[in-house]
Amino acid sequence: MEGIESLSRVYRSKRVKMDKGAEVLQNLGQIRSFVAIELPEEAKKGLSRLRRELERDEHRFVKWVEPGGIHLTLKFLGNIPSKRVAEITEAIGKATQGISPFHLEISGIGAFPSAKQVRVFWVGVGGEVDKLSRLQQNVDSALAALGFAKEERPFVPHLTLARIREGASPLERRSFGELVGSAIFEDKYSIEVKAVRLMRSQLTPAGAVYTCLSVAKLSR
Repeated sequence: MEGIESLSRVYRSKRVKMDKGAEVLQNLGQIRSFVAIELPEEAKKGLSRLRRELERDEHRFVKWVEPGGIHLTLKFLGNIPSKRVAEITEAIGKATQGISPFHLEISGIGAFPSAKQVRVFWVGVGGEVDKLSRLQQNVDSALAALGFAKEERPFVPHLTLARIREGASPLERRSFGELVGSAIFEDKYSIEVKAVRLMRSQLTPAGAVYTCLSVAKLSR
């Protein structure tokens, strides 16, 4: 399928030919995967600076996401058999057709569900969010046709910077929420969305390791 290309940064694999010469890498075993938009390096560096400003030794109940591993997630797939990578890649490629490249902007910070009871600390996403929402809906529908459950919650575009660990007290959650509320984040970073990636996430003692399995380019 036009617009789909694979990246060969995966462990032992075999190549599978698809429509119009596209290739994907098919691996043995289960793959923990998700569909996402990659961030530019400038944005990752900016988020890293924000983390350094807010990180506190006494906040050991906060689990920060490594900036290099932050993605704009469109859909989390969970564990999938490696043999399904090809059909999932093809479905994502179909979902991107008819959507031209668009512009997003990272700005603003907040917390879910509230600043008083923080569970997730996030950075907001603005810009052409109408195109982003359409893309997310297309991906969701295309993968639903393959048996993946459709998202029940409304799509709220954001980038997760940190999560509060289970067991954190209400006081700890509130103190971190106050820190977030007092932070000033006026930087703006652009994201030129030209493709969607199928990602693999490997959980290790040192943290998650991400590998791109395939890329589906947007097309007019």
